Amino acid sequence: MKNIIYRVATLKDLPTLYKFEQGIISTERPFDSTLKPDPINYYDLKELVLNDNVQVVVAEINNEVISSGHAKIIKGKPYHKHTDYVYLGFMYVKPEYRGQGIIKAITETLKAWAKQQNLLEVRLEVYNDNTSAIKAYEKSGFKKHMIEMRMQIE
Repeated sequence: MKNIIYRVATLKDLPTLYKFEQGIISTERPFDSTLKPDPINYYDLKELVLNDNVQVVVAEINNEVISSGHAKIIKGKPYHKHTDYVYLGFMYVKPEYRGQGIIKAITETLKAWAKQQNLLEVRLEVYNDNTSAIKAYEKSGFKKHMIEMRMQIE
Protein backbone atom coordinates (compact mmCIF):
# COMPACT_ATOMS: atom_id res chain seq x y z
CA MET A 1 0.00 0.00 0.00
CA LYS A 2 1.33 3.41 -0.95
CA ASN A 3 2.14 6.35 1.29
CA ILE A 4 2.14 4.47 4.57
CA ILE A 5 4.58 5.90 7.07
CA TYR A 6 5.79 3.69 9.93
CA ARG A 7 7.09 5.68 12.87
CA VAL A 8 7.64 5.60 16.61
CA ALA A 9 4.52 6.56 18.56
CA THR A 10 4.49 9.73 20.64
CA LEU A 11 2.35 10.95 23.51
CA LYS A 12 0.27 12.86 20.94
CA ASP A 13 -0.87 9.47 19.60
CA LEU A 14 -2.33 8.35 22.96
CA PRO A 15 -6.00 9.18 22.21
CA THR A 16 -5.86 7.00 19.07
CA LEU A 17 -3.87 4.29 20.84
CA TYR A 18 -6.51 4.11 23.59
CA LYS A 19 -9.15 3.54 20.89
CA PHE A 20 -6.98 0.81 19.32
CA GLU A 21 -6.63 -0.89 22.71
CA GLN A 22 -10.41 -1.03 23.05
CA GLY A 23 -10.60 -2.41 19.50
CA ILE A 24 -8.18 -5.19 20.47
CA ILE A 25 -10.19 -6.00 23.60
CA SER A 26 -13.43 -6.03 21.63
CA THR A 27 -11.91 -8.39 19.04
CA GLU A 28 -10.45 -10.71 21.68
CA ARG A 29 -13.43 -10.78 24.04
CA PRO A 30 -15.18 -13.66 22.17
CA PHE A 31 -12.02 -15.75 22.56
CA ASP A 32 -11.65 -15.28 26.31
CA SER A 33 -14.52 -15.80 28.75
CA THR A 34 -12.23 -14.84 31.64
CA LEU A 35 -12.10 -11.15 30.69
CA LYS A 36 -13.84 -8.80 33.13
CA PRO A 37 -16.75 -6.72 31.83
CA ASP A 38 -15.89 -3.40 30.21
CA PRO A 39 -14.26 -1.09 30.88
CA ILE A 40 -10.88 -2.84 31.04
CA ASN A 41 -7.39 -2.04 29.82
CA TYR A 42 -4.58 -4.35 28.79
CA TYR A 43 -1.79 -1.78 28.75
CA ASP A 44 -0.40 1.30 30.43
CA LEU A 45 0.04 2.97 27.04
CA LYS A 46 1.70 6.13 28.33
CA GLU A 47 4.30 4.02 30.16
CA LEU A 48 4.91 1.92 27.05
CA VAL A 49 5.45 4.99 24.86
CA LEU A 50 7.91 6.47 27.37
CA ASN A 51 9.77 3.24 28.26
CA ASP A 52 13.27 2.82 26.77
CA ASN A 53 12.84 -0.97 26.76
CA VAL A 54 9.74 -0.74 24.58
CA GLN A 55 9.24 0.44 21.03
CA VAL A 56 5.67 1.42 20.12
CA VAL A 57 5.20 2.00 16.40
CA VAL A 58 2.28 3.24 14.39
CA ALA A 59 1.41 3.25 10.71
CA GLU A 60 -0.20 6.31 9.26
CA ILE A 61 -1.68 7.43 5.97
CA ASN A 62 -2.26 11.13 5.29
CA ASN A 63 -1.63 11.93 8.98
CA GLU A 64 -4.22 9.34 10.11
CA VAL A 65 -2.88 6.65 12.43
CA ILE A 66 -4.27 3.34 11.13
CA SER A 67 -2.26 0.68 12.95
CA SER A 68 -0.06 -0.03 15.95
CA GLY A 69 2.23 -2.57 17.53
CA HIS A 70 4.83 -2.72 20.24
CA ALA A 71 8.02 -4.62 21.03
CA LYS A 72 9.05 -5.02 24.64
CA ILE A 73 12.31 -6.43 26.00
CA ILE A 74 11.58 -9.34 28.35
CA LYS A 75 13.97 -11.25 30.60
CA GLY A 76 14.41 -14.79 29.31
CA LYS A 77 14.04 -17.87 31.47
CA PRO A 78 17.32 -19.07 33.01
CA TYR A 79 17.06 -22.33 31.06
CA HIS A 80 16.69 -20.69 27.61
CA LYS A 81 19.62 -20.04 25.29
CA HIS A 82 18.70 -16.35 25.04
CA THR A 83 19.01 -14.14 28.12
CA ASP A 84 16.44 -11.64 26.84
CA TYR A 85 13.90 -11.62 24.04
CA VAL A 86 11.42 -9.26 22.44
CA TYR A 87 7.71 -9.71 23.04
CA LEU A 88 5.37 -8.26 20.43
CA GLY A 89 1.93 -7.01 21.34
CA PHE A 90 -0.62 -4.26 20.86
CA MET A 91 -1.09 -5.30 17.23
CA TYR A 92 -4.04 -3.49 15.71
CA VAL A 93 -5.12 -2.39 12.26
CA LYS A 94 -8.25 -0.36 11.60
CA PRO A 95 -10.80 -2.69 9.97
CA GLU A 96 -10.87 -0.86 6.63
CA TYR A 97 -7.10 -1.37 6.21
CA ARG A 98 -6.88 -5.06 7.15
CA GLY A 99 -5.58 -7.68 4.76
CA GLN A 100 -3.08 -5.32 3.15
CA GLY A 101 0.13 -6.48 4.82
CA ILE A 102 0.26 -3.70 7.41
CA ILE A 103 0.80 -6.06 10.35
CA LYS A 104 3.65 -7.68 8.45
CA ALA A 105 5.26 -4.26 7.94
CA ILE A 106 4.72 -3.34 11.61
CA THR A 107 6.31 -6.66 12.58
CA GLU A 108 9.30 -6.01 10.31
CA THR A 109 9.73 -2.55 11.85
CA LEU A 110 9.67 -4.03 15.35
CA LYS A 111 12.05 -6.85 14.38
CA ALA A 112 14.51 -4.23 13.07
CA TRP A 113 14.35 -2.49 16.45
CA ALA A 114 14.94 -5.85 18.19
CA LYS A 115 18.06 -6.40 16.08
CA GLN A 116 19.31 -2.93 17.06
CA GLN A 117 18.98 -4.09 20.67
CA ASN A 118 21.03 -7.21 19.78
CA LEU A 119 18.02 -9.44 20.45
CA LEU A 120 17.19 -12.19 18.01
CA GLU A 121 14.31 -14.05 19.72
CA VAL A 122 10.84 -12.63 19.08
CA ARG A 123 7.64 -13.97 20.62
CA LEU A 124 3.97 -13.09 20.77
CA GLU A 125 0.73 -14.54 22.03
CA VAL A 126 -2.47 -15.08 20.09
CA TYR A 127 -5.73 -16.79 20.97
CA ASN A 128 -5.96 -20.28 19.47
CA ASP A 129 -9.34 -19.54 17.85
CA ASN A 130 -8.20 -16.22 16.34
CA THR A 131 -7.41 -17.79 12.97
CA SER A 132 -7.14 -14.51 11.05
CA ALA A 133 -4.48 -13.21 13.45
CA ILE A 134 -2.64 -16.53 13.37
CA LYS A 135 -2.55 -16.43 9.56
CA ALA A 136 -1.23 -12.86 9.61
CA TYR A 137 1.54 -13.79 12.04
CA GLU A 138 2.45 -16.90 10.06
CA LYS A 139 2.80 -14.70 6.96
CA SER A 140 5.30 -12.69 9.00
CA GLY A 141 7.33 -15.83 9.71
CA PHE A 142 6.03 -16.83 13.14
CA LYS A 143 5.51 -20.49 13.97
CA LYS A 144 3.29 -22.00 16.63
CA HIS A 145 5.38 -22.88 19.65
CA MET A 146 3.33 -23.76 22.71
CA ILE A 147 -0.32 -24.04 23.66
CA GLU A 148 -1.55 -22.77 27.02
CA MET A 149 -4.42 -24.84 28.38
CA ARG A 150 -6.98 -23.87 30.99
CA MET A 151 -10.07 -25.16 32.73
CA GLN A 152 -12.69 -23.82 35.10
CA ILE A 153 -13.08 -25.80 38.34
CA GLU A 154 -16.65 -25.84 39.59
